[in-house]
Amino acid sequence: MEEDSSTSFFLPRQAGSLISMRLLTYFFATSLLIFSEASLGQQQKQAPSAGVILYNQLKFDAAFPALKKEALSENVDSQYYLAEALRKRNRYMTPEAQHWYETAAANGSIYAMIQLGRKNEDLCKSMDNCPASAKSPVEWLTHAKELLLAKANNGDPESLYLMYEITFDRTWLEKSANAGYALAQYWMAVSERQGEGFFFIPGKRDASVRKWLLLSSEGGYPKAMMDYLEILHTEGDTESIRHWLKLAAETGYQAAVSSYGAYISHTPDKVGYPLDIVKGYALYSLLKELDEGGGIKRFVEKKLDSIAEKMTPEQIEQSKIVAEQWKATHPPLSFFPDKLGN
Repeated sequence: MEEDSSTSFFLPRQAGSLISMRLLTYFFATSLLIFSEASLGQQQKQAPSAGVILYNQLKFDAAFPALKKEALSENVDSQYYLAEALRKRNRYMTPEAQHWYETAAANGSIYAMIQLGRKNEDLCKSMDNCPASAKSPVEWLTHAKELLLAKANNGDPESLYLMYEITFDRTWLEKSANAGYALAQYWMAVSERQGEGFFFIPGKRDASVRKWLLLSSEGGYPKAMMDYLEILHTEGDTESIRHWLKLAAETGYQAAVSSYGAYISHTPDKVGYPLDIVKGYALYSLLKELDEGGGIKRFVEKKLDSIAEKMTPEQIEQSKIVAEQWKATHPPLSFFPDKLGN
């Protein structure tokens, strides 16, 4: 199905509708922040491991062995993601999933503590088979808060956001957004768009949503960029659309790469990019590497056929070089699944 039949101006239905609504992923496709229980005052930045990259590409069959190997090598983030993958595969908290959550938590992962603290909301609760734990869910959340609170009170943006995830107190979310955390800014926009917050003057709500989406986009968050594009479309600002869609694609966000590749190859031409059919084909050939990730394989193959109809064999060969150059200079493709997933 072509983009023209999509319910969104920018996202093909096949590619866009399968993207998780919650987008707390590894830090904007280039880094992850891990909290250390021994030294919470420092944040350790890590490039995403091979297992985490596969997880974020929804290549779960390949991700499991890679994550397991990394987890056994004491990669804390891989321990957390292995737990996530195990829980999601079984749709409830299994003893093996809990083991890896607790291992990651013991190594300082606040995210693992939060997931252990949410066990009462897990399907295992209704099934009455939740694994026994060294701490109760309340104790895990209390421990996470104790580790976070000092940094949050000192204005650390991510700590403020994680306090919101623990307490669901919107005050923490707003503080994080005002401190410049792009993910919190995105969720401020989403919450206000859904009716949260009080705005006395007509039009102020829309203006505030626009403000938060712009700030989040400027902070590098691709989902915010894609939402901001919809606003720019209603405003008729085509030049800004071209700017932000290109930036979103350069983060590796699958939905943005899909739309950008379609528009620069003029299949269709919606925003006035100069025709670059070689690069467009190259980007879609990279999307093909996602295989069945996100259920986009059929859409990508159809789009490749559509672009190839307008290309010479020489251009197709050239696109292989362009694709390799893109991979070497950009973050890995990602669906940006929620790091604190359900």
